[in-house]
Amino acid sequence: MNILLKNDFAEITHLKLPFLAKSNALDGINIVHQYCKAQISLYGGQVLSYAPEGHRDFFWLSDTSDYQAGKAIRGGIPLCWPWFGVNDKQQEGDNTGNHGFARQLPWQVSSINATEENVTLVLTLSGDKQHPLWPNAFQLVQTLVFGKSFSQSLAMSNLSKKDALYCAALHSYFAVSSPENIEIDALTGVNYDDKVAKISNVQQSSVSCIGEIDRVYHSNKSMMLVDKQWQRKIEITSLNCQQWVLWNPGKILADTMADVHPNGENEYVCLEAANSVWQDLPAGKTVTIGQEIIVSHSE
Repeated sequence: MNILLKNDFAEITHLKLPFLAKSNALDGINIVHQYCKAQISLYGGQVLSYAPEGHRDFFWLSDTSDYQAGKAIRGGIPLCWPWFGVNDKQQEGDNTGNHGFARQLPWQVSSINATEENVTLVLTLSGDKQHPLWPNAFQLVQTLVFGKSFSQSLAMSNLSKKDALYCAALHSYFAVSSPENIEIDALTGVNYDDKVAKISNVQQSSVSCIGEIDRVYHSNKSMMLVDKQWQRKIEITSLNCQQWVLWNPGKILADTMADVHPNGENEYVCLEAANSVWQDLPAGKTVTIGQEIIVSHSE
């Protein structure tokens, strides 16, 4: 076991993830703190799990993720950047892949710090001409803070002399008892675009989280995800994000996805802090988005 940091408050070690048998380029970090446990993959700079003391893990992770370079890890918090969904700038017939390239590249550890209150992990990713549809030089700095609560920020720097546009989402897979047990009352009354039904409307009643559902809600309000069976409430507050994406593939679609284990669609709801339409990232400037997540027991 390779110990990266150890003090009175935490032990942080090198994480031997299952996919190391397939690719030695994929690596991870394991955190054991007095207030929580967490795991992070350096491939994709991706949070895989976070469990504060006395609570279940916040995040779902598929048992059948295809852990190899060039594939996204299914679960945790994949980073969608610098575009969300299909890049609408691609030519017909091109296959650029969904959600950009940040979630399929190795990130570097810049710093690790453990205090009595939390563990702060700073990861970086930089590049130039990474993709023909996004050729700008860039640096991403992701700051992850694990303690009684969890926070995540993503600072995006355009290091080139040309302005750029970006889309982004913090694609959180929240572990739940079942989508049918979930309430997200803050979405009621919010305008949304439904990608499945191809309509735009206002959420008139309580939202259903049972798939297939793929909606972009236009709100920057804090969300409260209530799990009636597990009797827990997860509050998610976003930073500089204009939308929330609600997604669950449902059984028919999930059955076609090799990296969703059988009945896995009944174990999570994706509620993603997002800027799903193009945003300005001026030359030489830095823009930051983020989220904070707090859990409590419900009655």
